[in-house]
Amino acid sequence: MAGAESVSQQQLSSFYRSHHGWLHGWLRKKLGCGHHAADVAHDTFLRIIASRDVLLGMREPRAFLTTTAKRLLVDRVRRQAIEQAYLAELMLLADSSHGYPSPEETLLAVQALQQIAAALEGLAEKPREAFLRHYLDGQPHAEVAGALGVSTKMVQKYLVKALLHCRHACPALDEAQA
Repeated sequence: MAGAESVSQQQLSSFYRSHHGWLHGWLRKKLGCGHHAADVAHDTFLRIIASRDVLLGMREPRAFLTTTAKRLLVDRVRRQAIEQAYLAELMLLADSSHGYPSPEETLLAVQALQQIAAALEGLAEKPREAFLRHYLDGQPHAEVAGALGVSTKMVQKYLVKALLHCRHACPALDEAQA
């Protein structure tokens, strides 16, 4: 068993050495920032390492890397959109109300949103999409069902699955409610 794991580590190491520089350069051109490119390249290789058997039978490693990196970029944009929407909402509330949230309250809310966004990354596409449409966009179940091409009962199942997934992925949110 240790021999097989050693071979796997050697494959991953070789894969990383062979493709990291190229991926980082590709991302730097795409993002215009070396620091963001390094972050996404790192996350791309982490995702690949997390899926143990990914190197077996891979014929087009750069295509696989770009696909994985593009998906991570989409996730990053979604997280930023959630953060920006929240900050914009805070600004509207601050302008319309007499009391402003403290910086600590704002920080806690942003951290909670980041935890939820991270938890949603590990969720299948349809449950994640149902969660975002219903809880972020405020769409009723029937509208979400139409957009996803499923029944309202399936939307309910997706939402339960997403909420349970968030609950398990973010135990701190559970403790905050207690």
